Formats: sequence, C-alpha cells, structure tokens
Amino acid sequence: MSSDKKQETQITDNSNNNPTTITNNNENLDNKNNKEETNKEIIKDNNKIKEENINNDNKETIKDNNNNNNSNESDDEGLIKNLTNREIEIKNLVSGAEYTGPPKKTIYLEDNTDIFDPNEPQIKEDIIRMIIQYLQDEGYTASLLTVQDEANVKFSEHVYKISQMKKMKKAILEGDWNEVEKLCAKNTFKNHQSFLYAVYKQAYLELLEKQEYQKAFSYLTKRLKPLEGRQNNADEFKDLCYLLTCRSVQEVSSFKNWDGSKGTSREKLVEQFQSMLELENTKSTGALFRVPPHRLISLLKQSIAYQIEFGRYHPKVLPKIKTLLDDYSCFVLPNSLKFNCNGHRKNVKCVEFIGNGLTLASGSSDNTIKLWNTENGNLLSTLTGNNSRIWDLSSSSSGNFLASAAGDGIVKVWDVQSKTKPQCPLTLKAHEGDAYTVQFHPGQNHIATGGYDKGIHLYDVRTGALVKSFSGHTGSISKVIFNPHGNLIISGSKDSTIKFWDIVSGVCIKTLSSHLGEVTSIATNSSGTFLLSASKDNSNRLWDIRNARPIKRFKGHQNTSKNFIRSSFGPNESLVVGGSEDGYIYIWDIETCNILQKLGTPSNHMPMVYSATWCQEQSLLASCSQDCSVKMWWYDQSKPVFNDNLN
Repeated sequence: MSSDKKQETQITDNSNNNPTTITNNNENLDNKNNKEETNKEIIKDNNKIKEENINNDNKETIKDNNNNNNSNESDDEGLIKNLTNREIEIKNLVSGAEYTGPPKKTIYLEDNTDIFDPNEPQIKEDIIRMIIQYLQDEGYTASLLTVQDEANVKFSEHVYKISQMKKMKKAILEGDWNEVEKLCAKNTFKNHQSFLYAVYKQAYLELLEKQEYQKAFSYLTKRLKPLEGRQNNADEFKDLCYLLTCRSVQEVSSFKNWDGSKGTSREKLVEQFQSMLELENTKSTGALFRVPPHRLISLLKQSIAYQIEFGRYHPKVLPKIKTLLDDYSCFVLPNSLKFNCNGHRKNVKCVEFIGNGLTLASGSSDNTIKLWNTENGNLLSTLTGNNSRIWDLSSSSSGNFLASAAGDGIVKVWDVQSKTKPQCPLTLKAHEGDAYTVQFHPGQNHIATGGYDKGIHLYDVRTGALVKSFSGHTGSISKVIFNPHGNLIISGSKDSTIKFWDIVSGVCIKTLSSHLGEVTSIATNSSGTFLLSASKDNSNRLWDIRNARPIKRFKGHQNTSKNFIRSSFGPNESLVVGGSEDGYIYIWDIETCNILQKLGTPSNHMPMVYSATWCQEQSLLASCSQDCSVKMWWYDQSKPVFNDNLN
C-alpha cells in the first residue's frame, strides 16, 4: 500500500470540514439562537446588574435577576433563568480571584530525601503516633486499640534492636571480642555482612598484635574467609593472610596506618558504622506519649495555608476547604490569550503539561516535540529523532519522563529532567501503522499504547519488554488511559466504543457504546468515578463509571471530520474544555452542560483546534491547532469574565 493510500485509510490531516454535517450543525445552532432570541432583552437588562454587583452581596444580585426572569412564564425563559443564575455564581467565584504572579520558588521534596525521607524509621514511627493520637481525639476506640497493639509490637522490636546495638558498641570499644561474636550471631547483625567483615578484621588484627598466631589463623579461616567478598579492595584478604608471616601489622602497606588496640582503631570502627550504631538521637519509649496536642491537624493546617499562599491566584475571600484529597487552587475561568508559541512548521496535534506544569510539551506533524516554559512562553528545547508526525504525548507523574507516539508506529520515552538537553533512553516499535496514543501508568514504570492496527500494548519502560497485549476493538485505537488506581486500561476507538480492560488478566470487563461516531478522546476525573469522552457525533459525554451510563452531554462544537478533536476536564474538574473544527476552544459547565466560554478568533486559531488541556497547578489552559501554533490561556482580571464569542 502506498503512503498516500495509507494516509487516506488512516486518520489524516483534513482542513476541509464535512459540509453536510456542519450545515446540519449550523442549522441546529440557528434553531438554538432563534429559541434564545426572545430572552436577549432579559439577558441585556441583567448584564448591567451583574457587572455592577461583582463584589456586592450575591444574594441580592440573584434576587434581582430572579424577579426579572419570573415575569416570563415559558419553559424557555426558565432555562435562561437557571443559566443566568449559574453564570452569576461562576462570575462571582472567578471575580474573587486575584492574580499574584508566578508561584514563589520553593523546595520540591518529591525526589529530595536529604530533606525528608518518608522511609526513615523515626518518621514512620512519628506518623503512627500522630494517627494514634487522632483516633484517640476522635473517639475511635476500637481502631485505636488495633493500631496501638500493632505499633507496640513493632516498637518493642525496635527497643530490642536498640539494646543490642548499645551492647555491640560497648563491646567493640572495650575489646570484648567474645561478646562481639555472640552479638554477631543475633538477627540484628548477622545480615550486615560488611559490618561483620570490618568487626572480624579488627579482632584478627588485635590477635596478631598480641602475637596469638594460632588463634589468628583460626579466626582468618572461620570468620574472614567466608566474607572475603566484602573486602574494601581486591588484595586486602591476601594482605591479611600475609600478616601471619610478619612481625607487626604495620609491615604491610594496607595496614600501616592501623594504630593498634591502644590507639583509635576501635573508635574508627564504630564511627565507620555510626549510622547503624548511633543511639543517642533515638527517642525512648516515653516519647510515644509526648506527641504535641492535635499534631496531625496542625500539619494539615500548615499544608492548606501553604497551598493558598503559594498559588498563582489568591482568593479575595478566604475559601472553605471541603476536602483534603486534592490540593487547593483558586477557581478561575480562562478568558484571555497569555502566550502564542510559534516554532512548529506543521500542524500541532497534541499538548501535554509536564509534571507540575512549569513545562509544556507539544507534538507536531513536523516530526518534532518542543518544550515550552509556561512562565514566559519561551522555547526550551526541540526533541528530534522521529521520522513521522507526533500523535500523542504523555508525561510521567514525576515529570521526569515524557512518552511520544508517532505515525510510523514508534513510541519513544524521553528523559526530560534536563529541559535543555533531553535524552531518549527507550525506543519501541509498538504498532504496525500509526501509533495514535500513549499513556504513562500512575506507577510510572509502565506505558500503554494504541494504534492503527487495533491493538493495545502494555510495556515496561525499565526494560522495554512487552508485558501484555489487549485485543477486542474492531477499529483503530484513538486513545488509551489508565484509571487513577492503575488497575484498569480504558480505550476509545474508531469503532465508536469505549472498553475497560483488567490490567492483570487482559480481559475486557466493560464496554460503553452510546456514541454514534468514532471516539476521539477519553479522560477520567481524579477520583476515577467519571469518564469524559469525545466523539465524531459532535458531542462530548460524561459517564458515571460505576453504573456505565452517560449522565451529561456537551454540544455546540464541531467534531466530524478525519481528525482527533480531544476534550478533557477543566478548572477544579467542574468544567470541560475541548477543541473544535470551527477554530474555537469550548468550555462547558458540567452542572448545566451549557457553554460558558469560547476562546479564540479566526486571527487566533485557524479552522481546527485539535486539543485543549488544563493544568490545575499553574491555572493555565493550553491548546494546539492546525495553524502550527501552541497557545496558553489564562484568567486576566482586567478583562470581563465572559468574552463576547457567545453573543
């Protein structure tokens, strides 16, 4: 099959929209406009009220608008009333956000165990103590006793270990090698072979110092020989054997600095393994009852205060925190273009925020990936090496790695820790034909891929090995994702279905098939309870995953031609954002399914916006288009909350 013919059968660039479908869609929009025509005067009257009362009492504003709307008894006016009230609610929320500039530079502890290591035994113990205290404060007596009993067992083991280490330290410093040998047989020490080798070597050298050669020879063969592999250098054991023929230990160059049992050799041995033998800083049993009052709640308050203080937007009125499962960020609605990033030579198919969103990646039909600084819009680097267009990108949760899927079936994993000099440690021939989609597992060690060949594959990125394949779709795979728990792969396909796959067995456990057109994208919310899908039937749908039913439908945009038009969850997961073939970015309200915002003009984006994605950490919206550009959108408080594109 020629490349041209193949391009026709696969998903291709198509700047020409489907005339019939768009005509029908425009007729629907015209009908909608006619339906709303009778309400323009009401909205016009209320606009002035809304503008004058942004920072006034919300109840009074809503009351005025309700009075105006109640004068009209038709069902259509009732819909306008609900929309207007919701618009006022959102407008007041957004107007309560004040831009304070980029977040202050702070310390990221994710990969810095020098500052905070959650695996440190003392830290783990402190966490358990705080949990026990919280259970006690809240009256969870049964749970408290269970946790306390289990914790006390571990604590008793820890106390025993401390006692053994104290005895070992004392025996070494006093040269009581018989006691040292007894202690070395205990579980506390017998698995620390490097420590045992160093201890036995000290005892052996002291026997030679006392010229007890027979005992020294026995010690060498029984104690040191089995641990020969733990020596500091390859020739050390030979030197230990040679010492049996010498008059003094210092005759051998390896031990010329050993100053004997009367010197500091024992202290140096203890110092060498100080991290294991250090006991002075270990808290006693009594510390279990010295947890500061309400310590867990105090730390949570500090965390919330940090999130509010270091956010890009500050609330003018202090917010009410209702959950600890998500980081706080001020609710905003993008209303203005912040950066227009040019550099790609062909259309841009996908955009992906990397890690915490300080870097944005874009993939293009010019076969390159570009990394952009989201603080100033500058280009950081260009990733080359692909021989075909980039269809999809996925960042690991840490932001250290970026995966790309290309039109030649190649999937690459890039190390982007250095934003200016990224490397490509892994290249996979994942699919026959285009690789349309790639997604990192929440655990970061695996990726899922899907492509034109209708197959889904799971790879281990550490080894490049294929772990499992999933088959069952009858059309190309347009998008694969993992659920937040990482136990399911969810796939959307050109066969108009969405399938859920068990990652261990490879079995398809559920199929959703309400879409009338090809599925072009899927996304889950952070809790994994809802699924958002985009389709070539000019609709985006919200599904309740628990009962596998569509509960919301978002319309008004255009998605019918041979392109991937993608959508995703927007600010605070209460909005939906997505691209469209008419050149606009659409933002829908999940509660009402109404369009709140249309971003872009013909001068901003050419006829097709392929994708829009929201970064909660940076309060930024990124989009990519057929016009070769990447754009970043933000909330500009100097401009109206709602733009004029909906009028």
